[in-house]
Amino acid sequence: MKKSKLFMALALVGASQVAYGAQPSPFTVQDLVKLNKQHSAAVSSDGQTLVYGLNVMDDQGQRESELYLVNLAKPEASPQQLTAVKGTEHSVTFAPDNQSIYFLANRNGTTQLFNLSLNGGEARAISDLPLNIDGYRLDNAGQQVAMQLRVFPECDTLVCSEEKFAEQAKTPNAGREYDQLMVRHWDTWHDHARNHLFVAPITAKGLGKPVDVTAGLDTETPPKPFSGMEEVTFSPDGKTLVYTAKAPSADQAWTTNYDLWQVPVTGGEATNLTANNLAWDAHATYSADGRYLAYLAMARPGFEADRYAIMLRDTVTGQEKEVAPLWDRSPHSLQFSADGKTLYVSAQDLGQVSLFEVNTQFGDVKRLYNDGSNSVIAVTPDALFFSRKSLIEPGDIYRLDLADNKVTRLTQTNKDRLANIQFGEFDQFSFKGWNNETVYGYWLKPANYEKGKQYPIAYLVHGGPQGSFGNNFSHRWNPQLWAGAGYGVVMVDFHGSTGYGQAFTDSITQDWGGKPLEDLQKGLDAVATQQPWLDKNNACALGGSYGGYMMNWFQGNWPDGFKCLVNHAGLFDMRSMYYVTEELWFPEFEFGGQYQDNKALYEQFNPVNYVEHWKTPMLVIHGEKDFRVPYGQGLAAFTYMQRNNIPSKLLMYPTENHWILTPDNLEQWYDNVLGWLDTYTAK
Repeated sequence: MKKSKLFMALALVGASQVAYGAQPSPFTVQDLVKLNKQHSAAVSSDGQTLVYGLNVMDDQGQRESELYLVNLAKPEASPQQLTAVKGTEHSVTFAPDNQSIYFLANRNGTTQLFNLSLNGGEARAISDLPLNIDGYRLDNAGQQVAMQLRVFPECDTLVCSEEKFAEQAKTPNAGREYDQLMVRHWDTWHDHARNHLFVAPITAKGLGKPVDVTAGLDTETPPKPFSGMEEVTFSPDGKTLVYTAKAPSADQAWTTNYDLWQVPVTGGEATNLTANNLAWDAHATYSADGRYLAYLAMARPGFEADRYAIMLRDTVTGQEKEVAPLWDRSPHSLQFSADGKTLYVSAQDLGQVSLFEVNTQFGDVKRLYNDGSNSVIAVTPDALFFSRKSLIEPGDIYRLDLADNKVTRLTQTNKDRLANIQFGEFDQFSFKGWNNETVYGYWLKPANYEKGKQYPIAYLVHGGPQGSFGNNFSHRWNPQLWAGAGYGVVMVDFHGSTGYGQAFTDSITQDWGGKPLEDLQKGLDAVATQQPWLDKNNACALGGSYGGYMMNWFQGNWPDGFKCLVNHAGLFDMRSMYYVTEELWFPEFEFGGQYQDNKALYEQFNPVNYVEHWKTPMLVIHGEKDFRVPYGQGLAAFTYMQRNNIPSKLLMYPTENHWILTPDNLEQWYDNVLGWLDTYTAK
């Protein structure tokens, strides 16, 4: 496989540093938590100005975030700092005239909307609401704003919701009352408030009176926990708002029927634009002239990892078609070109997240850029601006010229932080997995690699299970940290992974312990043969979520494969898991129905049924606020091993959810994980 050009360039930089006496150091978790984090990027409509947020850790370990401006007409100029106020400014948007920016910030106790002139002066507050603004979207003319506020549906004023939140805060130990699911989601118990959308005019004096255009709805708009204002858009004439939401109902926990709804900006009854599709519809996007509405649509109800088709609706005739129906990829986002004839999208693609150009008339698909994990920030008539990450790059902004596909790097937000870091060399590999089908993966050499030596393996197994460990940079599971600790790292995108066609993704459904296990076994053999410096007899495996499930599955079905295992938030008992998780649509699709409807399949791939074979030392890690895979799953695995004298250790986090997000806890996590591997492998 061809190595990344950027990796080769950085390798040359590292070589020059060594030549001049600067000794690079392996990447550590302490380096990871200190990295600058870029966010909230926006580009002016003329393509001349870039503004982004940068979250920086100071010498005292405290983080501050400010906004920076890059004059793209003068690429040699350094970024200009725009703000210097304690707190975090985020969600940047340019005003239509490009002379000012809008952003959200908490400067007086609540998060409000601010405007900052790019010609000088201080930012001024546009809003002064009693509740936080969690997200916003401007209309094309910059004359009104749609805002995401969390309110109680029964309240008809924002003050009413403010008072209810205050009353709840006075009685944190009061019992919670429910009469339907969901009672909790991801890491939060339901407090009976909902995300609603409010529209308000922007005047010279500030914000006009907000109107709840989703008034009374007992549903989340935008959906929780991970959706935001990318699911909300104004029509180009500013008269209506289109948003993604489920219809209010008692089946929220077991349906994925998200629809697109259109409502007047003055409020009133919403129209369901996608009522005929009982699966997931999302990410509505208008062409500049309003003639076309593009959106993403899945086809199978209940399946959260189905392929997203690109749908195009003619708003005049009402006719609708799928764009590029033969393209076997699932886009993440959509942006129209200025003339409405092209859509620019990102999609997972063979271990990368690539950028594509899709012709809306004929459905032709052209890959524009496919190195690393990329997401579109903005499209101008001449260029596409995108954020890029890779296994050696935490994230920066690039421009791709549409005329010649020339790519230019616009920011280097961690240049100093990474100046003396030695990353491990990496490459993609492939092998014949289940049914002799091609399966892909990545390997990374230890940062201190010496030719002729063999190295222990850290075998990382991704979650999802419809996910991928590809050419990306993670602030949680970062393979360079194992490479920095002296391990060869191997990651296999087994059957069920995303980015290899929908049939490949579908293949794991109702076969959790079958094809993926075969791929992982064959993948370890293949990579060790292809790369003799990897010692497959000196290996430990690690995984989170479904990857943690696979650690429990290894225990019972591949007990001699590894010297040790690390199980983060892994599923242990599929019966109890069904009854305590929150998104029931997930197990019901993956296992063909409710537990009582398909007991045989749940039990066929239930790790608890194979505990008599368990013997491999295992570290179990869990967060107490994990409601996706509740911590009892990890505690049960640890209990069995302790009771049966299998070397084991438990690391439990009281305030973490399915992920480890706190920097101090992340350091503790890696200290335990690497210590566990060091105990059972020989270097």
